[in-house]
Amino acid sequence: MTRLPHHPDLRTATTPARRVSTPWLAVLAGPLSFGIAAPALIVDDVARALDVGAGGAALTVTAFGWGIALGTALLAALLARRGLPALLAASAALLSAGTVLIVLAPVLPVLVAGAAVQALGSAGLTVAAMSLADSARRMGVATASLAVVGATGPLVGALVADVLSWRAALALPLLSALAVPAARRGGAAPAPARARVDGLGMVLLALLVTALVVVPHRPLAAGPAAVALLLLLVARVRSRPDGAVPAAVAGNARFLAACALAFALGVVNFALLYAAPDLLHRHAGWTSARTGVVLLAPYLFGGLCSAFLVAASARVSPRAVVAALLAAGVAAPLVAATATAVPLLLAAMTTASLAAATGQGALAVRAAAVVPAAHRAEALGLFTVAYLLSVAFGPAIAVTLTLP
Repeated sequence: MTRLPHHPDLRTATTPARRVSTPWLAVLAGPLSFGIAAPALIVDDVARALDVGAGGAALTVTAFGWGIALGTALLAALLARRGLPALLAASAALLSAGTVLIVLAPVLPVLVAGAAVQALGSAGLTVAAMSLADSARRMGVATASLAVVGATGPLVGALVADVLSWRAALALPLLSALAVPAARRGGAAPAPARARVDGLGMVLLALLVTALVVVPHRPLAAGPAAVALLLLLVARVRSRPDGAVPAAVAGNARFLAACALAFALGVVNFALLYAAPDLLHRHAGWTSARTGVVLLAPYLFGGLCSAFLVAASARVSPRAVVAALLAAGVAAPLVAATATAVPLLLAAMTTASLAAATGQGALAVRAAAVVPAAHRAEALGLFTVAYLLSVAFGPAIAVTLTLP
């Protein structure tokens, strides 16, 4: 495994003079996970309200997943070229507009469009939170907030839907906007002007992300398209080394190793999350409702503990951090595939959750530290895209493996 250097402190020349308080970073980043998790138990409510099938209602989640993957990459480029104030303004506007569409949507296509636009804004605010996390401890809090909200999201979404409405549950990502004023007051000054925006590079990146999101569902069509788009993007990086995907980032082996490991850990985590109902039903006869309640424990535990582990990783050898993450990432699926006892299955899911959440934070710190400071924003954006792609691949792998 490529060695990732030890960089516990991410302060650079672009660090804000007055830091945004750590809790605000959690508020800025965490609600994004509501867009993925909150609809889990209310899909049938959405389907009935709009007179569509459950599959059609689930398109809102697919649209949100596509939006956060695409928005992370594109809005990270905006941060690099226009600075934090522009990113916050654009993200807040997108988040608000998407939420308004969701609240007012009379038909499914408008709801799906609203989820996609809302996700673009959520992704931008999460990029902002990670760019403001100038230490391993603060990065750990930001990424742990995503995991904790993801763990509690289905239950919170169901409660909000019962008390208010399913539209209110889908509007929960808007909570990120509460932290925008604090981020604006404490954020860095606008970024220095760079070369003009690389329009072609951004289009190729957007198309590649879209193709990769579709690959698990339509591999025969999206797979070749993704390969072709990747080759075109590589050619674009060579002709425009300071473009949407900087050559200093794309050609950095240590950065790519961090992205690959984060993606792999995410795939394991999300695959086990979606395989859990089948595994626990098969080996213990549990219902889906009981599984959903019990799984709060391992995934909430993993999210909360990851904040402390990410902070501790700054004081540990990078080789030891990578070795521990690899060991956890391999052990979790092996135990889940071979064990039949419920405690062992829950231990495997806890390990996967802990490894993914810790890996996202610890590897993000290192991924940003191994590239030039001028390209830190793009590096964080591309790293986060790599992790988010696991949301598309993990569940699809779980469904394939658990088919009778």
